[in-house]
Amino acid sequence: QVQLVESGGGLVQAGGSLRLSCTASENIPTNNVIGWYRQVPGAQLELVAIINSSDVPNYGASVKGRFTISRANAKNSVQLLMTNLQPNDTAEYYCSIQPIDYWGRGTQVTVSS
Repeated sequence: QVQLVESGGGLVQAGGSLRLSCTASENIPTNNVIGWYRQVPGAQLELVAIINSSDVPNYGASVKGRFTISRANAKNSVQLLMTNLQPNDTAEYYCSIQPIDYWGRGTQVTVSS
């Protein structure tokens, strides 16, 4: 099974930026997408950004224009550049490969006002 390792979370002030990284332990199978979801305790999982094997991104409505997803040097790595962060971006961020349903352990992002 593919292992996903996330990094780059932390604490930042409102208006600041963070970059998350996710690396898969092996090449992502074709016809899958890799990307980020987030969850606040008690709330549903929310799509943040995903990218397909043709490097076409798709963003959640609440982050469009502020977040950018991209492939890193290898096709099995993705980065999420988050800019103009706001307190309601505070959540646990999870890297995932879909539709095969692989998930990382998550990384916490906290935005202070």
